[in-house]
Amino acid sequence: MTNRLPLIFVLVTLVIDAMGVGLILPVMPDLIREMNGGGLGEAALWGGLLSTSFAVMQFVFGPTVGSLSDRFGRRPVLLISLAVIAADYVIMAVVGTIWWLLVGRIIGGIAASTHSTASAFVADISRPEDKAKNFGLVGAAFGIGFVLGPVIGGMLAGFGTRAPFWAAAGLAALNFAFGFIVMPETVTDRIRRPFAWRRANPLGAFRALSKLPGLTRFLVLDFIYEFSFFVYPAIWAYYTQERFGWGPGMVGVTLAMFGVSVAFVQGYLIRVFLTRWGEGRVVLFGFVASAVVFFGLGIVTSPVLALMMTPFAALGGVATPALQSMMSRLADDNQQGELQGLLASFRAVATIFAPITMTAIFAAFTLPNGLGYMPGAPFLLSMLLMGVCLVVFLRGRTPAVRS
Repeated sequence: MTNRLPLIFVLVTLVIDAMGVGLILPVMPDLIREMNGGGLGEAALWGGLLSTSFAVMQFVFGPTVGSLSDRFGRRPVLLISLAVIAADYVIMAVVGTIWWLLVGRIIGGIAASTHSTASAFVADISRPEDKAKNFGLVGAAFGIGFVLGPVIGGMLAGFGTRAPFWAAAGLAALNFAFGFIVMPETVTDRIRRPFAWRRANPLGAFRALSKLPGLTRFLVLDFIYEFSFFVYPAIWAYYTQERFGWGPGMVGVTLAMFGVSVAFVQGYLIRVFLTRWGEGRVVLFGFVASAVVFFGLGIVTSPVLALMMTPFAALGGVATPALQSMMSRLADDNQQGELQGLLASFRAVATIFAPITMTAIFAAFTLPNGLGYMPGAPFLLSMLLMGVCLVVFLRGRTPAVRS
């Protein structure tokens, strides 16, 4: 595209989505205890429930929103979602009970289902050979958001546990205005697909797309990987406070380090890897790198070593855009929104079960009457799941995957 402002808008939308998560992560343990009382282990369980409710909505509505964008276009879907997200953060900034906070997360999960629409837009404007690189920009946008979000969230925590929500609402509103001015429509009559409820749900979309050769295996791999990688947002604030005694400020700094690394890896380094290795080997590297870092964080007791490992944790993220590119090239142009919606649903299923699983394991290995003391136990589970990914990927490799 000669005018790059629309792509900038879409990437900024993804940055703000990531910032919204990163802004509130440093204050969530304190906010939950402020509303509900209890100790850190109990707060972690509530945090897992909030994350799971968000993910359930993304699972249910991902294919619906993706199919709506295939029919009505990317522009209206993205703009409406930003308006809802801004209103949702205002709600969460003023509520006084944990149950209203849960309602806010449910609304936010529905609105954030437009990740699939943003990815479909990227697919619309990308040549087949550029899709993995451009999906890397999507990952880099999230990385930048995680840089800015935790730092700002940690700073705003000094003004109270509600300040980050007001900041997130303002950012979403500003980006809505920017997108209203610059965002064109990329869905033309050539690729417009009629909306059908039978396909605008996770099961219907999977039934329609599972006929694409190799797609099911890629979806399973992406699911396991996302489940494993969700260990970071699920327990990082609780794990580092328990293991190292870090407060919101330090949690924000370390999440920012992680975000800088993600932005560099997916915005630049993945292009080098793809040129030298091809998509298949990049996926393998991502699985191995993640397994190594998960093992290290599972057993580390030194805060210095944990800080040193944080940037390397982002290396495993190269697997995501490479897998996403492989799947995108299997689908027709008029299926991109549907495919990205289905992919969002599979990832949402992972994030439905990952927070509950990871926080429950964390609680089981940190509470006084638990199974023992091992705060890094969730990371060791993620390491084992990376081994499963390696086996599934290697056993099903085809010439098309080796690229």
